[in-house]
Amino acid sequence: MRLLLFADLHLDAPFAWAGPALARRRRLALRQALERIRDLVTELRVDALCCAGDLFEQERYTPDTAAFLRAVFADVHPVPVLLAPGNHDWYGPATLYRHVEWTDNVHVFTEPALRPYPLADGLTLWGAAHCAPANTPGFLDDFRVDRGGVHLALFHGSEQGGLVFEGQAKRPHAPFRAEQIGAAGLHHALVGHYHTPRDAPDHTYPGNPEPLTFGETGERAPVLVTVGPDGSVRRERHPVAVTQVSDVAIDVSGAATSAEVRDRVAAVLATASGVVRATIHGEIGTDVDLDLADLDGVAAHLGEQLVLRIGRITPAYDLESLAQEPTVRGQFVRDVLEAADLDEDERRRVIVTGLRALDGRHDLAVL
Repeated sequence: MRLLLFADLHLDAPFAWAGPALARRRRLALRQALERIRDLVTELRVDALCCAGDLFEQERYTPDTAAFLRAVFADVHPVPVLLAPGNHDWYGPATLYRHVEWTDNVHVFTEPALRPYPLADGLTLWGAAHCAPANTPGFLDDFRVDRGGVHLALFHGSEQGGLVFEGQAKRPHAPFRAEQIGAAGLHHALVGHYHTPRDAPDHTYPGNPEPLTFGETGERAPVLVTVGPDGSVRRERHPVAVTQVSDVAIDVSGAATSAEVRDRVAAVLATASGVVRATIHGEIGTDVDLDLADLDGVAAHLGEQLVLRIGRITPAYDLESLAQEPTVRGQFVRDVLEAADLDEDERRRVIVTGLRALDGRHDLAVL
């Protein structure tokens, strides 16, 4: 049995970090990724297409999104399409899932408890749905299979062990522990929610198939899951992303003017492509008046696909020498350096702001 698993596509995501034009292109890229997933169904000759939740954004979907999804899933008919709603596409009165006349190959799980779907003789897939945007209890709590054969689960949930770092950043939805999978009589769980991909012994997180933000790591892609007669699984990832998203750190240390900063940034970004977030950092000359507006058009070939931000910029004051001065400026530096109630970042900001004020400057804001 060959299953194609994906999750966390988030159709109609707002992409708040992008401008309106780029956000629209990013939403189009999500649709293109799903079209590539559709094509994989035929190319890989799979027996079922499985989505483990967050297919779309419940609060933002449009009638056009509903028509698009119906058409894409109809294209793979008669291959079964099994959909387990998550916390972003939760199954409720107003959900898209209720208002589409799906072709008969589409099955939507509609209950907040695992329910069986027979994939083949002796092979059952158990699926469940989030029926609210939050506070969904664990689907594996008090669950136990009630028949023989091989059993898989398909749901959107928060594994509480292996992905502890992402789990701390994301609110737990339908929490579970890996050991509950085998204890419930399940051979494997196909799971969505965490965007970091993971192939654990008893469960699989495919990750979001198309980039949603910066800083994402790991080979996130739909997973071809081949299930053996004994319930063992073999997994192959098949990337479908149409967009490259990257983070670039640009060190401008030593720059003495804003023009030098611009030149450094331009040189680094000259060969960049895709959607890029560039963070500028470093120790620069004390006279540099740096503003993001000065960097407009610095990488014209990227256009709106460039997101610029200023990280930690430190003016290159020689604090040791300044602290030796028998002046008001020297006393100010000594007092701030000796202040026990300031952390290092606060100390830096106070010193820079104060020294600029003492020099009669108007650019007192500290980056």
